[in-house]
Amino acid sequence: MNRSMILGTGSAVPKKILTNQDLESMVDTSDEWISSRTGIKQRHIAEDGDTTSLLAAEATRRALEMAGVKPEEVDVIVVSTTSPDMIMPNTGALVQKHLGAYNAFGFDVYAACAGFVYALTIADKFVKDKPESKVVAIGAELLSYITDWQDRNTCVLFGDAAGAVVLSGTNDGTRGILSTHLHSDGRLWKLLHIPGGGMVYPASAEMVEKRDYCIRMQGNEVYKYAVRLMTDVAREALTANELGPDDVDLFIPHQANIRIMKKVAERLEIPLDRVYVNIERYGNTSSATVPVALDEANRAGRLKPGDVVLLDAFGGGFSWGAIMLRW
Repeated sequence: MNRSMILGTGSAVPKKILTNQDLESMVDTSDEWISSRTGIKQRHIAEDGDTTSLLAAEATRRALEMAGVKPEEVDVIVVSTTSPDMIMPNTGALVQKHLGAYNAFGFDVYAACAGFVYALTIADKFVKDKPESKVVAIGAELLSYITDWQDRNTCVLFGDAAGAVVLSGTNDGTRGILSTHLHSDGRLWKLLHIPGGGMVYPASAEMVEKRDYCIRMQGNEVYKYAVRLMTDVAREALTANELGPDDVDLFIPHQANIRIMKKVAERLEIPLDRVYVNIERYGNTSSATVPVALDEANRAGRLKPGDVVLLDAFGGGFSWGAIMLRW
């Protein structure tokens, strides 16, 4: 059976670090309040000159280097982002330019924090259609540009990062992506959204003054849905592959909030020592959280050939999904 297999992983973050202590001087908050409710201690924040496409390209270069794939060998670039450099052109095309991957075509996926799971699912389909192809899936975000730094409930959550993987086909029937599972429910969009900047509420002086180009979230409601839906889709992936929680060697959930991750793991009966957590260093980087965590786990030796890995993410839209793979 032809499957797609991850050949290399990469990640990148801006150099600037914003700690919880820094935030104490910006809004009415404290390190204890942030840490106890989210698990976050710091986050990386873009500076002048940083762009989503440049960060995505840096993460991709590292993934390509690990995979032993040259930029000119890449066939497809799929970028998930909620914070593109601009509305047009798409970020995938700019990443192609930065890499010099001129034999590839690139495009964007727009599914908020679940976006990397969507991008990896699409990349998997391309490889299954043409197993010899080399496909890159990226999650990249500069959320600091769309964060309301006067909103104490949301500004403590978000950071900037990018993660990437390189895929190609394998005839090894025991390894590769086993299944993908995607869902969405547009009825719940108001619970997590950005009101301004689109065609319903175009750019204007009023929109900027009200900071309506920034993320708006009803945190308590999002928490409840995230826990339930991430648990449901993870169970769906386990059932589809006739696996149980004891079979999962590493669970990589979206790093939105430590309480969400712990609750989902508890409901799935996956011990915390098999849950990869790095939210304390990066915060919620939306579609970048899963690929950054995957790259860290890979480079730290947490993944061995044959390991069962479960990826699980949830975000605005609402959008959510899971991917089961054997390393």
